[in-house]
Amino acid sequence: PNSLQSRMESDHQREDLALPTRKRFGNHADEVWPNLFIGDMSVANDRYSLWKLGITHVLNAAHGRMHCQGSHSFYGSTVDYYGVPADDSPSFDLSPYFFPSAEYIQKALDTAARVLVHCAVGVSRSASLVLAYLMICHHYTLIEAINKIKEHRWIFPNIGFLKQLRALDLKLRKTSS
Repeated sequence: PNSLQSRMESDHQREDLALPTRKRFGNHADEVWPNLFIGDMSVANDRYSLWKLGITHVLNAAHGRMHCQGSHSFYGSTVDYYGVPADDSPSFDLSPYFFPSAEYIQKALDTAARVLVHCAVGVSRSASLVLAYLMICHHYTLIEAINKIKEHRWIFPNIGFLKQLRALDLKLRKTSS
């Protein structure tokens, strides 16, 4: 009986430890900044969900990739679309898209729009572009931007994107001082 009881207790502890993990991936989209959402392909491919969220602008950080085939014709005239053809690979150079994406997001938010930035899973490419936005437009450091987003959504940019964001952070710190 003791081994059964200890096995049940350890299973129960494992379940308790797993709860935060399950919750991390619970949402297909999360508002990480006022009117700015990070999401995955399932919400991006569901026009009804976008309508319910009031999304007016979509930035697809996986444009042209499998299951992320968003386009102006898919969303129609009610949603403005911007595509970034990024691979979720540490060797992919996402940095040329940091400033254009930040500008797209800021211009939309300036008009009281609601913006969804998405990729396939909503944790690496899209998160990296939103981190860059917070750094460029709101003068957050990389660590501050990560902490801000993590208040609302679990993110996990790949190591290559983190290196590029760190370079952006250094560049922005240098120009501000």
